[in-house]
Amino acid sequence: MAIQRVVNNYALEKKYLKEGEEKYTVDDIQEGMVAIISIKHPNPQYEGQTKTKLGNTEVRKIVSQVVGEALKRFFYENPKVANLILDKISMASKARMAARTAQENVRRKSGLEFTTLPGKLADCSSKNPAECELYIVEGDSAGGSAKSGRDRDTQAVLPLRGKILNVEKARHEKVFDNAEIGNMIVAIGGGVDPEFDVSKIRYHKIVIMTDADVDGSHIRILLLTFFYRYMRDLITHGYVYIAQPPLYKVELKGKAYYAYNDEQLEVLKKQLELKPGYPFQRYKGLGEMNDVQLWDTTLNPKTRKMLRVTLSDAIEAEQVFTDLMGDEVQPRKDFIYKNAKFVKNLDI
Repeated sequence: MAIQRVVNNYALEKKYLKEGEEKYTVDDIQEGMVAIISIKHPNPQYEGQTKTKLGNTEVRKIVSQVVGEALKRFFYENPKVANLILDKISMASKARMAARTAQENVRRKSGLEFTTLPGKLADCSSKNPAECELYIVEGDSAGGSAKSGRDRDTQAVLPLRGKILNVEKARHEKVFDNAEIGNMIVAIGGGVDPEFDVSKIRYHKIVIMTDADVDGSHIRILLLTFFYRYMRDLITHGYVYIAQPPLYKVELKGKAYYAYNDEQLEVLKKQLELKPGYPFQRYKGLGEMNDVQLWDTTLNPKTRKMLRVTLSDAIEAEQVFTDLMGDEVQPRKDFIYKNAKFVKNLDI
């Protein structure tokens, strides 16, 4: 009670909230918070057999007063920290309201429940999330090959049309008006943060499958930004993967060999003792592969290569997404100036 009161009063005073706007809820404020309260009472009375709640009503008033006064003083003496806390709470509040809006929008547009699957999803027959995989594929052409070449028992395919919104810049109502984002939310099945429930997702492998070019990289980071901001538990539980389709194909004596980068191609040439000028194929995109090639190289669990997305440092990840995908231009410029010398292949 005290924390909610102080935070909302401070937010109104510092213009985080405007008069008449919906105030921050306890869930908005408590997300990520750890609090320890030590109370000495001569005659504690507990509610229920589990004794998880103190029933002495006089304690509520005392704790509310002590915590409220101390927190209010802390905010005014440490405005930078207070602003960081309010930024975090504000983001949680916006995400909560966006989740509510998303559910209302999908119900309004479809006239059905939020769990109605999108028509462009080629779902798998298995209902066991632990063995099910969802491939989010760039383009209808690659999506068609993936649908034909997949294991229909455990592999589902959702093709994307073009690039999704950059959710780091877009307003929440715009995010959930985006058809591609709506399809992903419904297909995955766990909702969105802060109400995202990872136990309700329909697949334990969400595989981003894009072309090995600049546009493919951009789509990949747009999807990762969306997952990080609206379905973070997918990443923290290790359910997000990046497919690694090959970049080159060499055929020799009726057998196909694949290389995933320039270095591997040179090694392959030496291993096969190819003469200078021996022809090889460079895949410009996933759409150039037929269903058999896509299965052999990218879908087959026995032969494919995938990268698992992990979250080792949440604070650093937060800063990277904010700097590189947010509204402020200068942090991106600084990053480019600092890292331009490390670029090996620039596609312009």
